[in-house]
Amino acid sequence: MKLSRRNLIKIGLLSGGVIAFSLSIRRLMQKSSSPTLRYFQASLPIPPTLEPIRRDATTDYYELTVQRNWVEFLPGRKTEIWGYNGIMPGPTIRQRGGRSPTHQRKTVLRVINKLDQDSEGEPLSLVTHLHGMASLPQYDGYTMDIVAPGFYKDYHYPNDRAASLWYHDHSMDKTSRNIQMGLAGMYIVEDDYELNLPLPKGDYDIPLILQNKRLATDGSLFRDADTQTLYGEIDLVNGAPWPRLEVANRKYRFRILNTSAARTYRLMLSRSLSETTPETLVVIGGDGGLLAEPVSVNMPTESLRVAAAERYDAIVDFARYPVGSQVFLHHVKTVTQDGVKTRQILPVMRFDVVRTANDDSSIPRQFRSLEVLKPTPTLPTRTFLFKKERGKWVINHLGWDHDRIDANPRAGATEIWVFKNPEAGRVHPVHVHLAEAQILDRNGKPPLPYERGWKDTFFLGERETIRAIVRFPSRDGQPIQGKYMMHCHNLDHEDNAMMIQFEVGHGGPDPVATAPAKLYRTTAQTNPPRKTSSHQAS
Repeated sequence: MKLSRRNLIKIGLLSGGVIAFSLSIRRLMQKSSSPTLRYFQASLPIPPTLEPIRRDATTDYYELTVQRNWVEFLPGRKTEIWGYNGIMPGPTIRQRGGRSPTHQRKTVLRVINKLDQDSEGEPLSLVTHLHGMASLPQYDGYTMDIVAPGFYKDYHYPNDRAASLWYHDHSMDKTSRNIQMGLAGMYIVEDDYELNLPLPKGDYDIPLILQNKRLATDGSLFRDADTQTLYGEIDLVNGAPWPRLEVANRKYRFRILNTSAARTYRLMLSRSLSETTPETLVVIGGDGGLLAEPVSVNMPTESLRVAAAERYDAIVDFARYPVGSQVFLHHVKTVTQDGVKTRQILPVMRFDVVRTANDDSSIPRQFRSLEVLKPTPTLPTRTFLFKKERGKWVINHLGWDHDRIDANPRAGATEIWVFKNPEAGRVHPVHVHLAEAQILDRNGKPPLPYERGWKDTFFLGERETIRAIVRFPSRDGQPIQGKYMMHCHNLDHEDNAMMIQFEVGHGGPDPVATAPAKLYRTTAQTNPPRKTSSHQAS
């Protein structure tokens, strides 16, 4: 296997002047005893593109090895990660696909588990889920379909929707820990139609993989003993804390993915670190690919909300800024203290406009013709209540039980699924495996303009009800059948029972027994260690 190095940017150790944190950040740092970090000292690393180990007429074959590594988030201190190919985030996989089979390439992804045990002596077994892909049950990353240490599994993916997806661990009760330890990466499917649009491409098409962490003074990942949460105040982009990116004064496409355990980002552009100014970010795609038309998010009155596991593709036109300008990407956070809500503006990363460049890209007024699913009175409706009961996060008063089926839609059917959150102070990003869906309304009102496309993850806010129209897809003319999961993608909620199982049709392949993991034997085909960027390797 080869890793493309053309997009791999090396970054140096954190150094430079300290920029004052907001009061809430300082308090969290004091609570976790984390040393002070510095904003914008690291260059944004670009995850390397994973190359196939071989190809045939229809399929590209990839290989990822999960192994330990040590990286430097804090100056002079090492943090242990578990990474795909030893890096965090994992390599980006780019594939040709889409609805037309003419140039569609299938994927076989081999994931090899070279971990051993955790700190308590338990085997570090893994499950890999390609989030957003309509995979068959045995390749979907069913939470009990484990790959034990020393084993591997081959996952088969059809690549039949062009979209920005992501792969991540989905182990029972351990998803939060494993993703926060590093087990996540981006998977991009492009089709001929999208590639022929005049959108930014190549070096101007950049993943921005967001993750919120908390670290202890020794550099280890910090977990609160009471809440068992990884919600923290260190924002990583592509694995680097609060990085900077040098850009030309032209348009860039950013594929934004939130891999945090809990944080919902509300993103905003500004020309100042401490103030907001009228800026515009243009959203062109969501979970399920391109929108029907671009949506302008006009700051500071609007922000782009990205819940855990959501993806949005956005274009920023740096031609508006002269060379020498700095443009900041912020997270806007609302804090309630003594019953009073205040708004905080927290930095995520900085863009430095350093050069001029020709720009042959543009933003079309229309993208794809979006198929709009229409509700009818005859469509079956199912309601799912998300709340905390008796110390557990549950759906319809029930937690996970692999022997129980909580919904049984007909193969190939379309249904209305209603997600309800009756509680204040809690939100739930709801993820439905397999299905392709669209939001009908949120508390009876239309969805946000940039939510009006294909979705697989739904931000369910405080005291909110969402109606979604959900279709269970077919492949090669045959409806897909089998057992799948629906859960909250707040990972601590998911790991504490907020996950149920539905079965599409009857008699589908068993998600555990059909394609089990196999023993990995070291042979001559084993690849030598790969070089990584300086912030990824000790």
